[in-house]
Amino acid sequence: MAAHAAADAESRIRIGLDVGGTKTDAVALAADDSVLARVRRPSGWGPDATVRGILGAVAELTADPRAAGRAVASVGIGVPGQVDGRGARVVHAVNLGIERLDLAERIEGALGVPVRVENDVKAAAAGAWRLHGGEGTLAYVNVGTGIAAALVVDGAVWRGSRGAAGEVGHVSVDPAGPPCACGQRGCIEALAGGASVAARWGTAATHPVRAVFDAADAGDERARALRRDVAAGIAAAVRILVLTTDADTVVLGGGLTALGPRLTDDVVAALHDSAAGSAFLRSVAVAERLRVLPAGSPAAAVGAALVGAEEEVLSRG
Repeated sequence: MAAHAAADAESRIRIGLDVGGTKTDAVALAADDSVLARVRRPSGWGPDATVRGILGAVAELTADPRAAGRAVASVGIGVPGQVDGRGARVVHAVNLGIERLDLAERIEGALGVPVRVENDVKAAAAGAWRLHGGEGTLAYVNVGTGIAAALVVDGAVWRGSRGAAGEVGHVSVDPAGPPCACGQRGCIEALAGGASVAARWGTAATHPVRAVFDAADAGDERARALRRDVAAGIAAAVRILVLTTDADTVVLGGGLTALGPRLTDDVVAALHDSAAGSAFLRSVAVAERLRVLPAGSPAAAVGAALVGAEEEVLSRG
């Protein structure tokens, strides 16, 4: 009986979905956390379309020949919005057109398996931890329209007393710096967030931060100043996370990492510059802890699947 149960557990899959404002990335994980199948499809807009899109992605995964015939053990969903402490209700997911939705209940009712919902950055942190060896403490920094961060300690997302652990985007590092949407000045997000950079640059472009970097490469002094701010802001986030958590690894992810070495080399240089006059900073080797998610990494979907598996364990308990 026990051997049969173990074999059944080995054959089941855990599904994770990273539901973004434009696209959904979904994976099916085997028992050893390897990715058996992956699908990507447009996200829905509004509560009902979001639910339909999630169920459609699950159907595609379970129809994939690599996952076909395997029962679904759990589903985890990462979303760009606030998620309650129970991992069930989504609030203010503006990029999905959702004000309030009990997403776990809707998906559980349709699939009949345990479901857990998590903020997308925290889910990505869990996935990055697994994909980077699954040991120790990892800080994940998402650099995109805004700047957000999350921490994973020995495989568990560290949420803090109010779910804000690891968030550094609204730490002010330059009181005389540019104004931030939060009401402060010189926040990390005001320096390095894509929306802030685009607003400060003020020129229409499909990819405004890339346009700033291109202009800086061409010698534009204002673009060079903005580019320095981007590197300084991200470097400050990395430094703060290392100094407050002593994380073994700090992983950068998000849309701005598509800039590649133009971004990461600038960040590493900024970290070395800040440590040049401090033997203490040199001793903690901040820059040496920095890693970058490879382009196209399924980290957020993998992390969502791992979070969903936590709900499966709770439901069995």
